[in-house]
Amino acid sequence: MSIHDFGSAVTRVASRAARRVLPAAFAALVAAIGSSPTGATDSELVERGKYLVTIASCTDCHTPGHFLGKPDMTRHLGGSEVGFEIPDVGVFYGPNLTPDEATGLGRWSERDIVTAIRTGKRPDGRMLAPIMPWAALAELAESDAGAIAAYLKSLPPVSNKVPGPFGPGEAPTSFVMKIVAPEK
Repeated sequence: MSIHDFGSAVTRVASRAARRVLPAAFAALVAAIGSSPTGATDSELVERGKYLVTIASCTDCHTPGHFLGKPDMTRHLGGSEVGFEIPDVGVFYGPNLTPDEATGLGRWSERDIVTAIRTGKRPDGRMLAPIMPWAALAELAESDAGAIAAYLKSLPPVSNKVPGPFGPGEAPTSFVMKIVAPEK
């Protein structure tokens, strides 16, 4: 076999291999880029989300016991038993943010969570409670909102159905913090 024939044979083998491997490699690259807006690994994205949830103090309103001075970290972000009363609007309890299917965000996609964080709109079309600071969170970078969603989906599910919401005039069934207007 001449060097020319050898080179042609190598080129044919490489060309066939490239036609099989490159589409799969390209598909993997597109999937990796699409799954992580910042290009971070899944664990880096989850860690970023954990950091953001921590500095935003999401635990305050979404972890049982927090407002009673004894946060139950075995049910971290599993929903609060203390609600907020807003005059003429109702009483709202911080919901379960864990991926529990029945009582938490288990049926929500990461995109649903990002949409709720940034627009205040739930997948069912309802708006989040007025106490939720979604208008401020709307300023988050898309990648940061995605990191929060990835973190919430990574949590162990906690089965905890929170009370409410309760409309004006309805009797809440658990502790309530009230927003009270000053008397004139």
